[in-house]
Amino acid sequence: MKYDGKFGKYGGVFVPELLIPAIEELEEAFYKFKNDEKFMKDLKFYLNEFAGRPTGLYYAENLSKELGCKIYLKREDMLHTGAHKINNAIGQGLLAKYMGKTNLIAETGAGQHGIATAVIGAKLGLNVKIFMGSKDVERQKMNVFRMQLSGAEVVPVDIGSQTLKDSINEAFRYWISNLDTTHYLIGTTMGPHPYPNMVKFFQSIIGTEAKEQILNLEGKLPDTVIACVGGGSNSIGIFSGFLDDENVDLIGVEAGGEGIDTSKNGATLTKGTDGILHGSLSIVLQNNDGQIQETSSVSAGLDYPGVGPEHAYLKTNGRAQYVPITNKEALEAFELLCKTEGIIPALESSHAIAYAIKYAKKEENKGKIIIVNLSGRGDKDMGIIAKELGVEV
Repeated sequence: MKYDGKFGKYGGVFVPELLIPAIEELEEAFYKFKNDEKFMKDLKFYLNEFAGRPTGLYYAENLSKELGCKIYLKREDMLHTGAHKINNAIGQGLLAKYMGKTNLIAETGAGQHGIATAVIGAKLGLNVKIFMGSKDVERQKMNVFRMQLSGAEVVPVDIGSQTLKDSINEAFRYWISNLDTTHYLIGTTMGPHPYPNMVKFFQSIIGTEAKEQILNLEGKLPDTVIACVGGGSNSIGIFSGFLDDENVDLIGVEAGGEGIDTSKNGATLTKGTDGILHGSLSIVLQNNDGQIQETSSVSAGLDYPGVGPEHAYLKTNGRAQYVPITNKEALEAFELLCKTEGIIPALESSHAIAYAIKYAKKEENKGKIIIVNLSGRGDKDMGIIAKELGVEV
């Protein structure tokens, strides 16, 4: 391989030998086409005309007045399919097309990546198969239907925790048997090299836009950028625009579930240790024998026991801070944003909003400029939220 895909000690390639030729083929294609004028022209076209970029940087005036900070929301929820996932799906879908692949497979938790893969497959004429944990199929029924409407086959995964971790395992198994025709469109910054770098590249449009927008609106950089972290694609996307600006604090918000001192949490960077999961060395939730632990979150998209290796690196070198938010705090933040701004956020994004609220309430943070990446909208979560709030719909 041309590159080692390392972030400090994290990252790399830890896969069965059968996958190495496909990984090498993908690495070569990615580094070739990301510098190809026609590929980049096609990518820009689909991002703008199909997905709806650029997204706005919205000043949340009512929420800002209530909290005593200037809070801006990067409106990835306004994109086609309702989340940032479409950025990466377009990029990898085009790459697969340029590589001559005819089939796409993907994993999905909350369903947003599955939908994004399904629609770009429909647009580009590629067959799509989506692996989704059975628990997530049940709690995201509407998203399953949306994938099927776009022509994708949804494969429920009944093993293990029946959530995101296990859908990834099944996707890898299928890929090994279908390498010649199939591209595995991983939706987050985890996985073996070149996936963490590739997903970051396709999601970096978020940070590029946000930086330009805040400079136009405020004439200076923000004090803090906050984003939720599951695998870490939306957060690395917006962080990438500010990594070299050391005066900008970067805060990733994890799913604390019912509390990080319970077994029902997904706060990988808060509670995890170094380990190998899904093809790379990162920080993972595991027991003393190295067995991966199950996670739990009200948000299907944050219900994952690992994290992208660059986030592990950013935590250990101190460039970014990572904090947990409980289910209860996320639901309260969801309600507050709905009532103050008329914006219905995804449960994943609600975790970022929740920490922004806690951050803004600290006296030393009054008046600071904060950007929160609103990575998705909450249509998909209405059934879950109604159940959690005890409302019949």
